[in-house]
Amino acid sequence: MSFIEANNLSVGYEGEAVAENICFAIGRGDYLCIVGENGSGKTTLMKTLLRLQKPLSGEIRYGEEGQIKEIGYLPQQTVVQKDFPASVKEIVISGFQKKCGLRPFYNKEEKHLAEVNMERMGISELQNRCYRDLSGGQQQRVLLARALCAAGDILLLDEPVSGLDPKVTADMYDLIEGLNKEGITIIMVSHDIGAAIRYASHILHIGETVFFGTKEEYLESPEGKYFLEKMTHGDGDVVSFL
Repeated sequence: MSFIEANNLSVGYEGEAVAENICFAIGRGDYLCIVGENGSGKTTLMKTLLRLQKPLSGEIRYGEEGQIKEIGYLPQQTVVQKDFPASVKEIVISGFQKKCGLRPFYNKEEKHLAEVNMERMGISELQNRCYRDLSGGQQQRVLLARALCAAGDILLLDEPVSGLDPKVTADMYDLIEGLNKEGITIIMVSHDIGAAIRYASHILHIGETVFFGTKEEYLESPEGKYFLEKMTHGDGDVVSFL
């Protein structure tokens, strides 16, 4: 049974679709990259998967009920969020808020897991620092640690390297790849086709046409060939991402 499956899905706002005829199925432990042109509906699809809005038509099936309640989500940051005046530790442990229910405090296990996730992200020494005083890369690590606290076995990431310099971007991709190798299912929206081909197990391309398949299948598809052609050096050598 698929972990998450979409059938003939249309997403959008106020009855107007921004992406249609979306079909995909991913298993536990897969790494799915959602790619496409700006305005193609990638973030809208992400919000629909999170049940923050309803699909216009079609359906989404969650093969293991209950897991959807434990999705870790890393959205694109706003300017206001980047200036949030809380400590790193406070932000990371807030990932457990939904799990607390009516309980007005974090239990011993949650505090321990927050420490573990900060260590996984290499930010333990920053835990008492104010979030707004951190660099962009450090802030993303904090938010990823928070998402891990909220996650069961799945992380949804919306442009997690947006605005980061190349070295920090590479470090962030390596962190995400490491989490996937630990067994966490990754669904990531990205405009970076090269990174999608390098890291993902599956590609969902949405736009005028929709493609879903393995990255190897994507490279042989019309959509994949078009974007690969744009990434070809002037001397005819293709940049390698495999």
